[in-house]
Amino acid sequence: MDVQQIITYLGAFFIGAILGLIGGGGSILTVPLLVYFLGFNPVVATAYSLFVVGSSSLVGVIQKHQKGLVDFKTGLSFCFPSFMAVYLSRRFLVPAIPETLFTVGDFTLTKGMAIMIFFALIMFLAAFSMIKSKQRNENNKSTQPYYKTFVQGIIIGTITGLIGAGGGFLYVPALVLWAGLDMKKAVGTSLIIVAINSLIGFYGDVQTLDVDWFFLLSFSLLTIIGILVGGYFSKYVSGKKLKKSFGWFVLAMSIYIILKELVL
Repeated sequence: MDVQQIITYLGAFFIGAILGLIGGGGSILTVPLLVYFLGFNPVVATAYSLFVVGSSSLVGVIQKHQKGLVDFKTGLSFCFPSFMAVYLSRRFLVPAIPETLFTVGDFTLTKGMAIMIFFALIMFLAAFSMIKSKQRNENNKSTQPYYKTFVQGIIIGTITGLIGAGGGFLYVPALVLWAGLDMKKAVGTSLIIVAINSLIGFYGDVQTLDVDWFFLLSFSLLTIIGILVGGYFSKYVSGKKLKKSFGWFVLAMSIYIILKELVL
């Protein structure tokens, strides 16, 4: 095993550990690791990320369920419009995007560049939500009609399908504000949505991509081990402080991706 492989698998473990420690965010590093360190095409990287996120989230659901922090009814009802959007975006929307979007002078915006720039913008929003640590009002129960939740699920699902990340940072506030769940239960419940959406989205990719199953399963296994280790040590670490610090790291990564795609 060469140095690159060792660093890759350490990265997979680190991603899982972050997920286990703070309940989300770590999966957003999967795509940059696969693209910039291993040289995967962004379309393939986002597909692989969906499988890693989905399989590791299933383990997270089991952990949270054992602690009574999963509302299956709310999670399953919310994920219905979302997983349709994820599947359709991976099966039809992503393949339909032309390889070259436009050219202005010497600058050409390719499909891969557009995906990574959009991914970086979502990373920026995720980082901001982790850094600000704003307390949410968890006592107001949602009264909005289901059709609004349906539309919101489609929007979040489409974003999840395009960037290949779990979208937990979008689902958690949605479950708090729209479903009236408390923060801890919203985190656990969001894992149901993330797991179902990600794996169904990946199924849409399997039909169009040649998957390296050995690499993908090995990477995912180490991520799952990282989640278990991170979950164990989470009771000894200040999740709030760690989340804010990780937010700054994600913010720096988002800026780096934009600069690399447009300038470097």
